[in-house]
Amino acid sequence: MRLFALLIALAGPVAADPGTDLATAAEEQVGVTVIYDPAYVGLEFPGGDLPRERGVCSDVVIRALRDAWGIDLQAVVNADMKANFSAYPKIWGLKTTDRNIDHRRVPNLETLFTRAGAALPLSSDLAAFHPGDIVSFRLTGSNLPHIGIIAEGIAPDGTPLVTHNIGSGTRTENMLFDHPMQGHFRLSEPARAWLAAR
Repeated sequence: MRLFALLIALAGPVAADPGTDLATAAEEQVGVTVIYDPAYVGLEFPGGDLPRERGVCSDVVIRALRDAWGIDLQAVVNADMKANFSAYPKIWGLKTTDRNIDHRRVPNLETLFTRAGAALPLSSDLAAFHPGDIVSFRLTGSNLPHIGIIAEGIAPDGTPLVTHNIGSGTRTENMLFDHPMQGHFRLSEPARAWLAAR
């Protein structure tokens, strides 16, 4: 037992998984963001945000990245779209960037995270999901884009919980397989460095 303790001491502190920082930052929005509000709003730039009591699913991700890692998706999406506009979806018929809304659109975040090298294969294997992973969906029935962050907790059936805002404010729920999955992303150190360099 003493030898084990000595080996642990010599090895030094174990580095925390940075994904848990993102999961925690998302879960801290529960009870704070209590209103689902999809209205188009003019935002300050950079660092623009709605009042924290309101927002949509993408705002959970935007706020978590700012709070956990200081990554401002508003600025990052704007810079990458300006430099690579043709790589982004043309769903909204825009001819140029819009720094008020581009970062709040799930398909744009899916494109950004894929470009950052964060995309993982889609899977139904519970072990494939780690706290802090970002998962996007197309909602059953409406096919609307949705996004959330894998939480630290798991449901009684072993399914990882997801922190998201689907209409009633930010919540952490068992919904990972309720809708068709569109994307699974893990912002590893290289992916975070790529985002920070934009």
